[in-house]
Amino acid sequence: MSVYKRPGSKTYSYDFQLNGHRFSGDTGATSKRKALEHQEVVRSEAKASAKARPFAGRDISFGEAAARYMVEVGQHHKNALTTLASMEWLEAAIGKATPMSAVTDDLVARLVAKRRAEFRRVGNKNTPKKLVGPATVNRTMTEPLRKVMTRAARVWKVPVVPILWNEHFLTEPKERIREASVGEEAAVLGQLSAGYDVAMRFAFLNGCRRMEVVGLEWSRVDFFGRQFTVIGKGSKSRVIPMSDETFQLLWEERGRHEVAVFTYVARRTDSRKKLVRGKRYPITEAGLREASRRAIRKAGVENLRFHDTRHTAATRVLRKSNMKVVQNLLGHERITTTEKYAHALAEDVRAALNAASPTKNPTKEPADPRKTAKRKG
Repeated sequence: MSVYKRPGSKTYSYDFQLNGHRFSGDTGATSKRKALEHQEVVRSEAKASAKARPFAGRDISFGEAAARYMVEVGQHHKNALTTLASMEWLEAAIGKATPMSAVTDDLVARLVAKRRAEFRRVGNKNTPKKLVGPATVNRTMTEPLRKVMTRAARVWKVPVVPILWNEHFLTEPKERIREASVGEEAAVLGQLSAGYDVAMRFAFLNGCRRMEVVGLEWSRVDFFGRQFTVIGKGSKSRVIPMSDETFQLLWEERGRHEVAVFTYVARRTDSRKKLVRGKRYPITEAGLREASRRAIRKAGVENLRFHDTRHTAATRVLRKSNMKVVQNLLGHERITTTEKYAHALAEDVRAALNAASPTKNPTKEPADPRKTAKRKG
């Protein structure tokens, strides 16, 4: 069977059989061409894995290991294309024919240095290039390699060299917490076109991720119960109660689109994108990202990103509640993840200390009634 779209899905899925075994999954691609390319990669890796002899006890090549990992694990990842890209990078850097026994601490250290020296694309072609950061190196190179080698040793019983992984993971900078002021928020919203301003205002109010904002559909908005459901990382859902302001914001968006909550008006007709001037279309994640970047730049607000709407909402809510409330709002599994917002409480204590004024007269210690009674006697 060729690639196809499941009902309600925006991405293509694949489904084929090889030697009596069925292979199916989500390609993660929105175009049929990309989906077919992904399916062919999975099919070729499945063939390579089928031809391979049992791995147990023998030194296999990294190419064999990467192919089998994609078949057994990688193809089932939600971000399968990202996993595939990591495997392709590792195969090119290590060499498909390189034995797994040759992957040593020395090689891993060199791989980290190589990945760290590469550039990543930021914004449009006119934006200066930036080096790959520590977090990207860890996620796209070191962690995928560790997973392949761990599976090879534990599941396939392939002899591999023990690696000191803690020595190779780079220290990631602590996530900054940037809260937008009321004035900055108003300035940015004022630079956004109709539809995009509503989406970003919604993010400021509820601390939702960009993917959660653009993915919100009317089927998950409950006006009667005054709550809505967003789909976050790992396809996990969480229910968020509506504030009065959010209720009003969503109520005014009714009737603009059958499915998507947040939409924009096409400024011009584009046959290639199938857009008709004046009609409304769902806001995309890429569209919201670019629109927010332009608005922040035009508003003259420094050091602010779309994700800071999440930080802003969390900090504001924390000032009026507690850490557990913020944890539930943001959908954090562990309270330790939410504790990075504790600075808001510290700032409130600092503000209270600064506001405290010294007394004009020194406070006198109350007289001891027993001593007073003795003097009278």
